[in-house]
Amino acid sequence: MTSSPTTRKHDLWSSLRREAELAAARDPVFGRALSAAVLDHPGLGSVVAQQIGARLGRSAAQQARFAALAREAHLVAPGLVDAAHRDLDAIAAHDPATTALLPPLLNYKGYIALQAFRVAHWLWTAGRSDLALLLQAESSTALQVSMHPSARIGTSVFLDHATGIVIGAHSSIGDEVTILQNVTIGRRDALPGRGPRIGRGVLLSSGAIVLGDVAIGDFAKIGAGAVVTADVPAGCTAVGTPARLTNCPRQPVSTQSDHGTA
Repeated sequence: MTSSPTTRKHDLWSSLRREAELAAARDPVFGRALSAAVLDHPGLGSVVAQQIGARLGRSAAQQARFAALAREAHLVAPGLVDAAHRDLDAIAAHDPATTALLPPLLNYKGYIALQAFRVAHWLWTAGRSDLALLLQAESSTALQVSMHPSARIGTSVFLDHATGIVIGAHSSIGDEVTILQNVTIGRRDALPGRGPRIGRGVLLSSGAIVLGDVAIGDFAKIGAGAVVTADVPAGCTAVGTPARLTNCPRQPVSTQSDHGTA
């Protein structure tokens, strides 16, 4: 019998609190910071809201404003908190550098950049584009990750190292995607049109560039430094400049036409 999403969320939060309590016991100085960052909060959504404010705000007033925006978004759209749980769980499950929850929550800027994007996307879809673009601008400045709020991004997404990542307007990214540093996903020219559509479970390696109205199939891999301007079938690997296909499966990889998005 599988556990429900609510049970998994409760388990993740309980595990995170235990990690914070153990870390606080090991280092009393760090423990004071952990109380404010984690232990004084009722749940992950509250922690993430405070982290967004702290990481993006340039002043105490701006930090409070951004944190309040995130809390508002989480209250109106609780799916954003669900996504925050799945994103954090995915890092602990797939990042070879850690199996814990506390380090990526507090130290992985890609995680907070992604949660800030989710708030910006909620603002964008609610017609509050000025605030959405402000969050994008501050995330780009503070965290070196720029994701246009009109983009759609699924859950269990991992921005590894998260420096120099650009995701342009109208791009679509599926669930369980891993994006390394210096990746660009965007339109091929300034004309209006669809951005790239990245399928489920795709790996975008360091320095990869995906441009234009192209589809990257489920579980495809884009090699380091590859420049992709044409479709990549599911399960294939694209390498080089311009990208060429290799390691394509003999049997087609089953795909999902409707990926979950934030």
